[in-house]
Amino acid sequence: VGFVSEDEYLEIQGITREQSGDYECSASNDVAAPVVRRVKVTVNYPPYISEAKGTGVPVGQKGTLQCEASAVPSAEFQWYKDDKRLVEGKKGVKVENRPFLSKLIFFNVSEHDYGNYTCVASNKLGHTNASITLFEVKTTALTPWKGPGAVSEVSNGASRRAGCIWLLPLLVLHLLLKF
Repeated sequence: VGFVSEDEYLEIQGITREQSGDYECSASNDVAAPVVRRVKVTVNYPPYISEAKGTGVPVGQKGTLQCEASAVPSAEFQWYKDDKRLVEGKKGVKVENRPFLSKLIFFNVSEHDYGNYTCVASNKLGHTNASITLFEVKTTALTPWKGPGAVSEVSNGASRRAGCIWLLPLLVLHLLLKF
């Protein structure tokens, strides 16, 4: 879709961010060859958060909350928990900010870390926010006596041996009947 103007200027009323980009101006007359110039049009707009999803993480593991925002000029990010701003350098937590993405990284998630966090994206034209939840995911540790198909945990070695003893006569009977 292009814009055409026979005047010395081009006026785009109600411009949107989708209309940002390169525009070409061509001037011609009957005396000389046409002159063509390109101009880049940038449309500034306040931030809007395009992606903010909650994350489930087990205690003791690394967890990351992400907040993606589109804005021109680029958004600046801040993180809050319970209306308190999280500052860089808090033990075990790191904030990584890029022009359109902010990450809140927990290196060793504890019970205290679970809850709702607020990501605030702002620039000189406005601000917006989103609530993101860090929630607990339970894990089951595998041991030599407990595997993916295990139904219950044996509490001591005697029960395990007793369970195997009744299999021995059955195995012997099976072998005798085979021969």
